Amino acid sequence: MSNNIKTLGAVLVGFSLILLFTLVYIKIHVDKEGALLCDAFTQNNWDMSQCPAHNPKTSWVVLLSFGIGFFMLGTGIYMLFFHKAIAHEAKKEFRHVDLSRLNDDEKNVYNTIKNKSGSAYQSDIIKETGFSKVKVTRILDKLETSDIIERKRRGMTNIIVLK
Repeated sequence: MSNNIKTLGAVLVGFSLILLFTLVYIKIHVDKEGALLCDAFTQNNWDMSQCPAHNPKTSWVVLLSFGIGFFMLGTGIYMLFFHKAIAHEAKKEFRHVDLSRLNDDEKNVYNTIKNKSGSAYQSDIIKETGFSKVKVTRILDKLETSDIIERKRRGMTNIIVLK
C-alpha cells in the first residue's frame, strides 16, 4: 500500500506541475491579448466597459485552475513524502479479542487503549481508568500474558500497544 501511495503522489506532482506550467503560459498569453485589446479600445476612443479584456469569467477560470493545480501539487507532495503517516493512519483494525474472557476492569483498560487508536501511555491509562498503578500493572500483566497487548519501554514510562 505504501508504494501505491508514493506512486500516486509522484503522478499527482508530475501532473500538477505540467498543469501549472501550462496555466502560466495561458495566463501570459491572455494578459498580452488583453493589453492589445485595451490599447485598441483606447486608441479608438471606445467605451472601456465594452472591452472583452475586462471579462471577469476568464480571470476566475484561470484563478480556479491555479488553485486546483496547487492543491494537487500539495496533495502529491504530502503523499510522496508523508506516505508512512497515511499508511499508519489507515491501520485502525486490531486483532479480534474475545472480550468474554476478560473481567470488567480488563475490558475497561482494553477499551481505553483501543479508544486511543490502539496505543496509550501507561500513565494515561491510570488517569483515565482511575485505577491505582499497581492495579493497572497487574491488569496489563494479564493482558500481555494473554497476547492482547505489548508494552514498549519509552524512557521512564511504558507505551501500551494493542496487537
